[in-house]
Amino acid sequence: MTSMPRLVFAGTPDFAVPALQVLLEAGYPPVAVYTQPDRPAGRGRQLRPSPVKACALAHALPVYQPVTLRDAQAQEALAALQPDLMIVVAYGLLLPQEVLDTPRRGCVNIHASLLPRWRGAAPIQRAVLAGDRETGVCLMQMEAGLDTGPVLARAATPIHAEDTGGTLHDRLAALGAGLLAENLQALLAGALQPEPQDGSLATYAPKLEKAEARIDWQQPADVLRRQVAAFNPWPVAEARWQGKPLRVWRAESLAAGPAEVPPGTVVAAGKTGIDVATGAGVLRLLELQPPGKRPMAAADFLRGRQLEPGERLG
Repeated sequence: MTSMPRLVFAGTPDFAVPALQVLLEAGYPPVAVYTQPDRPAGRGRQLRPSPVKACALAHALPVYQPVTLRDAQAQEALAALQPDLMIVVAYGLLLPQEVLDTPRRGCVNIHASLLPRWRGAAPIQRAVLAGDRETGVCLMQMEAGLDTGPVLARAATPIHAEDTGGTLHDRLAALGAGLLAENLQALLAGALQPEPQDGSLATYAPKLEKAEARIDWQQPADVLRRQVAAFNPWPVAEARWQGKPLRVWRAESLAAGPAEVPPGTVVAAGKTGIDVATGAGVLRLLELQPPGKRPMAAADFLRGRQLEPGERLG
C-alpha cells in the first residue's frame, strides 16, 4: 500500500457523512465520492443533492452519481480511478461482483447492526421495533450476498428506553465513523482478521413501509411504544381520531394488565398525556401531531380540543 492510498467513498444519506468526514480528518481524501443521483424534494420538488454530495462538494472532492453500477460504462469509470479500497456507507445502490472486484483490497461496508442480526435496509428501526437491548455497527468485507460478508470490526451500544429511530441513527452514525477511524490503518494494511458470519443466526431488516406506521390498538402497549419509537422520525406512527390521521411522535407504556374497555378507548386525558387502552396495558400518548399542525405535547393538543375518556381512536 502506498503512503497515499486511493480510496473511493460511496454513501448517500446523513448516516454516511460522519464516515466521510473521518477520512478527511485523517488526511485520506477520497479520489472520488459516489452518491445517488439528486432527488426532487420539498414543496417545489426541486432537485436536491444528497447529504454526502453536499459534504463532498464542500471539500472539493470529485462526485460520481451513476443511476446504476451494473452497466459497463459506470464500471469502466470506477476502474479508471484505480482504487485501492472502496468504503461504502448506506449508498443505496447494489454493487455487482465486477464492482466488488475492482478495488485492490475490495469493498468494505459500515453496517448499522451487530451482524448477522438485521441484515438489510432498515436495521436501526427493526432493532427498536423488536425490543433489542443492544445494537451496534460492523465494518464488513463486502461480497455479493446481502450483508453476508465477514466482519472485520464491530462496536456495540445499548438501546435505551427513551431511544427513537432518530436518536439511535445519530449515535450509530457517530459510532460507525469512530470504528472506521480506529481501524483505518489496519484496514489499509490488510491487517484486520475477517470473522465469518453464522448465517443460521441471520435476521432481516426489510425497508420501512408507510403502512407499518398504522397503530393497531389490539397490540400490547409495549409493542406500540416500540412502534412509536422506531418510526420517529419516519414514517411516524399514526392513529385516527374523528376520521382524520393523528400522528404519534412519543409515547410510553403503562400497566401490563389487560384493560377493562375495548382497545383504542381513551381512559384518561390530561397534562401528563392521553392514556389509551390496548390489547394489553395502556399506552400514554405524550406528543401528537394533528393534520396541518406541528408536533405538540399532549397537554397542548388538549387545549381547545374535546377528547374525553370513553372516546375511541381508530
